[in-house]
Amino acid sequence: MPVDQMSWEAAVRHLYEDAFPYDATGPRQHEDWVLDVLALMARVPDPRGWAGLDYEADDPERTASPMYPFVAHSPEYIAVRLRQIDRDSAENLLLAITDDCCTLSNLRRFKESEEELLTMARTILARYGDNATYHTNVDRPGAVPGTLDFTTSNWGYSPLSVYTEDCGLIVVSDTELGMFWNFSPL
Repeated sequence: MPVDQMSWEAAVRHLYEDAFPYDATGPRQHEDWVLDVLALMARVPDPRGWAGLDYEADDPERTASPMYPFVAHSPEYIAVRLRQIDRDSAENLLLAITDDCCTLSNLRRFKESEEELLTMARTILARYGDNATYHTNVDRPGAVPGTLDFTTSNWGYSPLSVYTEDCGLIVVSDTELGMFWNFSPL
């Protein structure tokens, strides 16, 4: 299903306005898409001009490092910390990262039903098409390879920022790369 700018921006804004997010899209320019992740962390402009969210946009640390709060890691460092997941897990992860707990239990704070929130997550993913792949630094392996289990209390993640906790989703299409990240600044 194609998505328009207004619907996509509204879904991103609604889901992450109370989070500590970095939600952005950049162009896919390399066969090795991890190189595009690095460009996106450095705030490459959205190829369609659509608005994302960047909680750290005005932080003075950005003067010293345009990637802040991300750490300038090598592509190899980033690649081994990301694992591919299926689309259902990606939809649920988009909801789980609406705050810094990375669980689905935090959805009670929304007035919408879980199905309505999933529709917003699907709107976000629709931008990248049906052939996109999904990658995360969250380690909550489900019973089936490539899935995440949000019912378990045992989970881990591989932070990519200056914070002790950060988690997110990277969506890779043939032409664009989306990054939906949340930080725990405490």
